[in-house]
Amino acid sequence: MELLTRVGLTFGFRWLHVLAGITWIGLLYYFNFVQVPAFAAFGDEGKARNIAIDKVARRALWWFRWASVATMLTGLIIVGITENYMKKFMADGSASGIAPNASIFVGMVIALTMGANVWMVIWKNQKVVLANAANVLAGGEANPAAAGAGRAALLASRQNTIFSVSMLFFMVGTSHFYSVFNTVTPGKAWTFVLIAFALVAVFEVNALGILGGKANTNKLLWCYESHKNAIITAFSLWAVLWILSEILFKK
Repeated sequence: MELLTRVGLTFGFRWLHVLAGITWIGLLYYFNFVQVPAFAAFGDEGKARNIAIDKVARRALWWFRWASVATMLTGLIIVGITENYMKKFMADGSASGIAPNASIFVGMVIALTMGANVWMVIWKNQKVVLANAANVLAGGEANPAAAGAGRAALLASRQNTIFSVSMLFFMVGTSHFYSVFNTVTPGKAWTFVLIAFALVAVFEVNALGILGGKANTNKLLWCYESHKNAIITAFSLWAVLWILSEILFKK
């Protein structure tokens, strides 16, 4: 009955956390790398496109948004049931384990930002797109707001794709990479965390259209205009954060 002990429960929720995360990020990649390019081939007003949105995207979005909840919820439960989860990161003075805790902290905040995008931007706007597709299939008039809603959802989805590479790196790297960085001080750890958060904030407000609007004429949105651009940007952001961690976490 080891699963009923603290250690067993922690492992169990980590297992569920990984399963939910695979579902969430897998569907995120499906939307960005498969569905969006495929649906674009139907044309904006094609009946086949509206059928695909109503029958395929609706189901995929259900699993997508609830997988994000399951991922975040199990992650927060792990934090709650693991003894002294963030103690070393918050401690004063040099201590082993500070680099891994800074790593997981950055990964957690990126993941929570992605979760907020799912519910507050992507799903909010996709509801408009889904309702429009169902209405058109029923013989009604197209909702002129649907195109703008779809654009807003796309930008947030592409931003989550960009965030996902760094988020997964720091989540996995906490145990399998940063665990050997045992001499970093809290000051350097906080410097890394704050710079990482600043970069995340800049990307997020850009995806929301706050820096220059959501139109495709806004050059700041280059990284969202295709899944290829998003992939390039995702690994560029990861490289910056990785190099920063190498600089700050080693003597």
